[in-house]
Amino acid sequence: MRYTRNSADAEDATQETFLKAYRGLRHFRCESAFYTWLYRIASNCARNLLKARRRDLLHKTIDFTDYNNAVRHPTRLRELATPEELALTADTRGMVNAALDGLSEEHRTAITLREIDGLSYRQIASAMAVPIGTVRSRVFRARDLIDCKLRRVHDGGLGRHTQRSPSIASVG
Repeated sequence: MRYTRNSADAEDATQETFLKAYRGLRHFRCESAFYTWLYRIASNCARNLLKARRRDLLHKTIDFTDYNNAVRHPTRLRELATPEELALTADTRGMVNAALDGLSEEHRTAITLREIDGLSYRQIASAMAVPIGTVRSRVFRARDLIDCKLRRVHDGGLGRHTQRSPSIASVG
């Protein structure tokens, strides 16, 4: 869902992932964890599906009924103390999502694997087929970009102790 942002596409990518994994299981060399091998297949399937959808986008019309069905609202409200906290949470969530969307695919993948999926730098390097130093650099840069965006909503950003540039301070 993080890649496709559409439940039908996510299901298609998942099905394709397990088919490819099943077919390629005999070629798994155990050089990395099974999870990272499978994650690599899944991310490639999702990426390929999105590329195919973009190519077909010019030939199709947009149907918003699927979007309404795909968006699920929580059945139970979270208890927050004040409407201000609700607004700040919504603003922060929107800003984080916007910041993630604004990242390159490499940075978004690295920060997602690290912060959301909880993978180690070594596992991420294996899944992305890049050196560990590259992973560290991408995660650092992604955090920095997200932090700058969050400072526009919340003065503390991500709570990182970095010097703010005057242009960022004037926006907030």
